[in-house]
Amino acid sequence: MTRPTDGSTAPPPGGALADGDAVSPEGWKALWGSALGYAMDGFDLLILGFMLRVITADLGLSQAEGASLVTATLVGAVIGGVGFGMLSDRLGRVRVLTWTIILFAVFTGLCAVAQSYWDLLLYRTIAGIGLGGEFGIGMALVAEAWPASKRARASSYVGLGWQLGVLAAALLTPLLLPVIGWRGMFAVGLFPAVAAYFIRKGLHEPEVFVAKATAPRPARSSLGLLVADRATTRCSIGLVILCSVQNFGYYGVMIWLPNYLATRFGFDLTQSATWTAVTILGMAVGIYAFGHVADRVGRKPAFFGWMLGAAVMVVLYSRLTDPFALLVAGAVMGFFVNGMLGGYGALISELYPTAARATAQNVLFNIGRAVGGFGPVVVGAVAVAWGFDTAIALLALLYLLDMVAMWLLIPERKGEALS
Repeated sequence: MTRPTDGSTAPPPGGALADGDAVSPEGWKALWGSALGYAMDGFDLLILGFMLRVITADLGLSQAEGASLVTATLVGAVIGGVGFGMLSDRLGRVRVLTWTIILFAVFTGLCAVAQSYWDLLLYRTIAGIGLGGEFGIGMALVAEAWPASKRARASSYVGLGWQLGVLAAALLTPLLLPVIGWRGMFAVGLFPAVAAYFIRKGLHEPEVFVAKATAPRPARSSLGLLVADRATTRCSIGLVILCSVQNFGYYGVMIWLPNYLATRFGFDLTQSATWTAVTILGMAVGIYAFGHVADRVGRKPAFFGWMLGAAVMVVLYSRLTDPFALLVAGAVMGFFVNGMLGGYGALISELYPTAARATAQNVLFNIGRAVGGFGPVVVGAVAVAWGFDTAIALLALLYLLDMVAMWLLIPERKGEALS
């Protein structure tokens, strides 16, 4: 298979870094800034979900208007992901990341002083645009700043940021919301943004990006480079499938299964919350482990192992009836279902050139997020029509489809210098 290129076949002058094992101080700062930014994403989206009922009552919103605040944030994130990803590939990782964090911080702060539905909707949309660039640009920055031998674990550490943000929101919101209200919670959301800004302020652009920035730019846009040739197009199709299944499984499990536990086993809110916390912990361990395994055995073997584990665990979970077994199996299922999140940053970074790396991260993963967002709807509809066992079988089949796409469409690039 031909390597996707950006018009240059020479190895990057910054490639020496990719062949060493030492992580530079710049690499660590890039990691902390990117992981904190991704934690901010998870924290912000989850506290908004927790606060919807309070916001709706305080501003006199309808249920549809309240739900549209979440939708507006996600729509803004998709727009920001594509736009800021392309800007980052042209103007620089650190500079554009700084813009995203400032945009998010300003409009999250404005949410705290919103007086009506329309101004809050506007602030949430623009804050979402700021959030949108975080994942892809941060992943590209870390992949370019870390050595090739540790690239997968670095991307897994960034992925852990989301889990930590979600966990922080789950723990802090019940404690703080009754005391400081929803306006105060938006103000709290500013703190990780400010911290990420100061971490990134001292960063420099990765050597790989600087070297490519001085070379003639390819004729195609960064978006066009995702389908530059047959080999690259195959990679892009394969990654859309992988990212779609990843998000479909994640949202299907995290949003639909707690309701299943309540209706089938009579779990109360505390029991469901315990299940969710243990599952999130399992996901975090899975993300951490995935990066280390992928650096040792390769991207494809690691993905195959986690995909197979996810397919087996969702079927096994549907057969359990003992509450303790459900708790333990939930952690194991989370380990596999979301553990793969730790690998996409390295995988996508190695498949696309520097001129399109951040665009690829944001566009392909956001397409997968959009498709995967239908996971709870599809799983719920199938469960109602044909039963829970059929819905679970659907999830298992999707992971098998994942394995086929990985085998046929995605090449192995473990340890290679970035082009």
